[in-house]
Amino acid sequence: MISPQPGRAISETDQRSKLIDLVVMGVGLALFYGILSIARTWFSPVSPEANISLSPAALPIYAGYSLLRIAVAYMCSLTFAVAYGYIAAYNEKAERIMVPALDILQSIPVLSFLPGVMLAMAALFPRQQLGLELGSILLIFTGQAWNIAFSFYSSLKSIPRDLKEAALINRFSAWQRFVQLELPYSSIGLVWNSMMSVAGGWFFLMVCEMFQVGQLQVRLPGLGSYLQTAANAGDTSAILWGLAAMVAIIVLLDQLVWRPVTVWANKFKFEEVESASVTESTILNLLRRSAAIAYCQDRAIAPAAERITRFFLLPAGMQENSRKPHPARKWIERGLTVVVLIAAAYGVAKAAQMVTSLSRDELHQIADGTLATFLRVTAALVIGAAWSIPVGVSIGFSPRLARVAQPLAQIAASIPATGLFPVVLLILINAGLIGTEGKLGAASLLLMLLGTQWYILFNVIAGAMAIPTDLKEASKVFRFDRLDRWRLLILPGIFPYLITGMVTAAGGAWNASIVAEYMVFQGRVLQTTGLGATIAGASGNFPLLLSATIVMAGMVVTVNRLVWRRLYRLAETRFKLET
Repeated sequence: MISPQPGRAISETDQRSKLIDLVVMGVGLALFYGILSIARTWFSPVSPEANISLSPAALPIYAGYSLLRIAVAYMCSLTFAVAYGYIAAYNEKAERIMVPALDILQSIPVLSFLPGVMLAMAALFPRQQLGLELGSILLIFTGQAWNIAFSFYSSLKSIPRDLKEAALINRFSAWQRFVQLELPYSSIGLVWNSMMSVAGGWFFLMVCEMFQVGQLQVRLPGLGSYLQTAANAGDTSAILWGLAAMVAIIVLLDQLVWRPVTVWANKFKFEEVESASVTESTILNLLRRSAAIAYCQDRAIAPAAERITRFFLLPAGMQENSRKPHPARKWIERGLTVVVLIAAAYGVAKAAQMVTSLSRDELHQIADGTLATFLRVTAALVIGAAWSIPVGVSIGFSPRLARVAQPLAQIAASIPATGLFPVVLLILINAGLIGTEGKLGAASLLLMLLGTQWYILFNVIAGAMAIPTDLKEASKVFRFDRLDRWRLLILPGIFPYLITGMVTAAGGAWNASIVAEYMVFQGRVLQTTGLGATIAGASGNFPLLLSATIVMAGMVVTVNRLVWRRLYRLAETRFKLET
């Protein structure tokens, strides 16, 4: 006689699966409708100065606008980072140019990109709102892409030799090597740096949604412009409402996106012994039970992936021949090199013409600002590393702690210091720490620290999570004390990730100086001596803006070449996980 219990269990499972399918379809339709509604406004007639309402009722639609801009910018950043990092890691000639170029790009502040980007987008779409929206998205992109590219490049350079040889022995095509080795090995670093990139998008949201280009005032509807308008008006209640809306979105993103993706990426951890503690995600478990998603996976995604893999397969014996460059490739490379050199020479000539028009006072302003900002950046890195390394290792080693600390760190990193700082300024002004002369002083270091310390923390967490379980077990077997554990296991294990975090944090600190050293609050300018203040205050003075930007990029590149690049080489040679 068959028991009815199994039948009832199957029925309950089917009901749960159908309910999950309905929820997934409902969320998908809601997102699709929201994207269509917002996209409709993008193709409407241009309206650069939107009327920003400080009513809390306007926050949901503003949140939708900002979230869509950040999501589009992130997808562009991820695509760019993977392509850029891949070429830089495997083409030695391109690496000599692309890595220093990445140093320069990450050091250029968002405000320095702003005039060129917005004027170009306005020229492409002079009568549609789409031009301003694309300009805002590209500005957010400039605050997101570089640390993902650094992470992917660093991961590719640290792939163990035995895994590369296994791919070679099995005659993997370039596509197979990418999807079965390189992308999985880089996934943990990509996920955690993606979190940091999205947090960086929130950080610069106020700058990217409300700004001035010459005589053109641009104010786009969104959370960033809402917070900036509230800060300019000194409306503390509206600032708190805006921050509350942003925190709510960040919490939802953490639970619906980052937590499932983080758990999923853990399966690509490079280790020979399975971890005893497994992190789980309720959302990911529900999605795995969805019959509709399983159907799409079996009938559409898996067959498409199989066809792509077969398309890129090389016939036996062609792998070696495929590596030989085509004869025409050399001429194409030479032609592109000539074009780039001509364009660079023209740009240098024009830049030199603008720089030579600076006065002596402006040159002294740039020199004094460079030294002041350099000292603040150094202090921010030291303070940030002092607390983020031990905290990050603790989170990465403890799945139980990670379940609590990850969303808190994501929230703290994503809340823009530019939105939180007006509240801090009110406290400092009421305490008499900021006088009527409007000098920020140590407050600028606090704002810079709030915007850059998370790069170090997130990379340290990713590095700690990537340390193989068998090495952790070996340290227990050999009874390492705390000092030996840090010296022989933890610091070598997280070293490549730590260097990536320090490099991106340094570039982020220079970039954040434009909002840390200069701010308009309650109708008056609050600033301090610094290169960021020079750039932020150079409204319409393009020679001063260009010169300060060149100096900032030069400082970042010089430090990277003298310090960080050597540490990168050390990470690739000495602290590389391989058997």
